[in-house]
Amino acid sequence: MNSFVYDVPTKVYFGENQLGHLGEELSRFGKRVLLTYGGGSIKKIGLYDKVIHEIQKAGLEVFELSGIEPNPRIDSVRRGAQICKDKQIDVLLAVGGGSTLDATKWMSAAACVDHDAWDFFNATWAPVEKALPVVTILTLAATGSEMNAGGVISNPETQDKIGRVARPILPRVSFLDPTNTYTVSPFQTACGAVDMMSHIFEIYFTMDRDIYMLDTFMEGMLKTVIKYAPIAMKDPQNYEARANLMWTSSWALNTFVNGGKQHDWSCHPMEHELSAIYDITHGLGLAILTPRWMEYCLDETTAPKFVQWATSVWDIDPSLPAMEIARQGIDRLSHFFFDTLGLQSTFTEIGIKKEDFPVMARKACGNGSINGLKPLNQQDIEKIFEMCL
Repeated sequence: MNSFVYDVPTKVYFGENQLGHLGEELSRFGKRVLLTYGGGSIKKIGLYDKVIHEIQKAGLEVFELSGIEPNPRIDSVRRGAQICKDKQIDVLLAVGGGSTLDATKWMSAAACVDHDAWDFFNATWAPVEKALPVVTILTLAATGSEMNAGGVISNPETQDKIGRVARPILPRVSFLDPTNTYTVSPFQTACGAVDMMSHIFEIYFTMDRDIYMLDTFMEGMLKTVIKYAPIAMKDPQNYEARANLMWTSSWALNTFVNGGKQHDWSCHPMEHELSAIYDITHGLGLAILTPRWMEYCLDETTAPKFVQWATSVWDIDPSLPAMEIARQGIDRLSHFFFDTLGLQSTFTEIGIKKEDFPVMARKACGNGSINGLKPLNQQDIEKIFEMCL
């Protein structure tokens, strides 16, 4: 087992009726709050009024930034950072899904510097030395942004979508109430399920030394998503289904399962290029890519890891030949994504064109290679894209 440091001090309030603690938590950081959210769904479900009530009850002053987009844009980060500077904001409160949370986290860092927010992501790769405190209220189980120090931002002008991790932007407090996800559509529920499974796959599928305890933990989380995502889609107000998905989402990406494993992510950098150009839903792109990535990476060297996964998660007969077990596991995953969850299965269906493959593949590997389950250069990534047509 490799050595590692695990330190994620996010305080989590999980379950119903926890918003009564919101005012006291925000007050720990100051009096002036910037409330951020997306297209207004939090108003439709009554969450906005509850949040405002708790903020005002605590005697805090609130300012707002709405309209944060899916695949959040750098312009939203810039607007939020400027409000923080102009209004002398003490704490940011992000209410929404991963896009709202990611954008808000980077606003908190951009508010503390004089340079442009995109300097955190471009060739400058400006250091993140401090950030304003961030509190989150989650409304969509998917990205795990409520309990990690990462965030992904898009720049339409450069057609880039880039993720970065910086400890100062780690949320201080997160409120996770499964009832706030009751109105999430079946499509978004499915895409969220794929996203959290992909987070697990990126760490699970590595040829670095295995940690039995963490592998079995990840297998359990995968089985949890497989069990509860279809239930949540059919019965949106099933509390146990929504709760299991919400907590799995957080633990899939709060670095606990990393366990010191040496790995590069594969499907996420490839999908980010799809979203950067076509602005598709992240989980949908991952659903189309993941089984093809698995097929491309499967060989005699990687087969043992696929066998472990297929027998432990999908209950494939362990007495079968290794390659057959692996392929059956991949087939079961494809069936889950495209039949059980009902997601589209090809790039052709969602309008992604082959002519963009070279530039997307080049950006995905950064002119070098992705060194995940197996090294993938630009040509490899283009072949995986072609498998998705």
